[in-house]
Amino acid sequence: MSCILHIETSTNICSVAVSEDAQVIFEQENRGGQNHATLLAPFVEEALSFAESHAIPLDAVAVSSGPGSYTGLRIGVSTAKGVAYGRNVPLIEVPTLKLMCVPVLLYHEEIEEDALLCPMIDARRMEVYAAIYNRALKPQRGTTEEPEKYRGIKPEVVTAETYKEILDQHIVYFFGNGAEKCKSVINHPNARFLDDIVALAKNMAPLAEMAHARGEFVDTAYFEPFYLKEFQATVAKRPF
Repeated sequence: MSCILHIETSTNICSVAVSEDAQVIFEQENRGGQNHATLLAPFVEEALSFAESHAIPLDAVAVSSGPGSYTGLRIGVSTAKGVAYGRNVPLIEVPTLKLMCVPVLLYHEEIEEDALLCPMIDARRMEVYAAIYNRALKPQRGTTEEPEKYRGIKPEVVTAETYKEILDQHIVYFFGNGAEKCKSVINHPNARFLDDIVALAKNMAPLAEMAHARGEFVDTAYFEPFYLKEFQATVAKRPF
């Protein structure tokens, strides 16, 4: 049996959950905007108190690892590290784009078996952070299996040609806060768009449970979100 605390702060939604054997037993979220610095600590305290009141020992902490909001990720990861250190439990990273696919697989039965999933996070102008997965969440374009090495994920400008090659061969479902601005640009007949798909802590449970069972933990002392490192490197190279 495993009890995992989940923290998701990569977007403007602040959410925390607790799962036991991949079943969510506690959840708290706020969609009111960038209030992570104020909300996250009370949410985490409430989640830990819930687990303790039910005599459920914490086995790990999972945190969304980006890409996403610089400030949100910094707050989320710092808090996750603090809890992991304080409770002497391992830290699990859950890639945000892969996390966004979970509610699609769980709650959208209309998705075809051979369809591909493309979660999108808004970057700037017509740029998005995106990845393409099959229904088994295996990367299909520009990524690798190791979340800390998925250097194929980078901000890209979306045009009508960006996904044409893969759309010529597959139905692709686009979703996330970056997909909305792409609706008028991606007009291929195989393109599908899903609304209201967001990154939430409660949806981290199946991915984190799998990582825990496999012993796939990150180094708590040195772990940084993917977006922080890529953002800093990108900004350093841009002329101003």
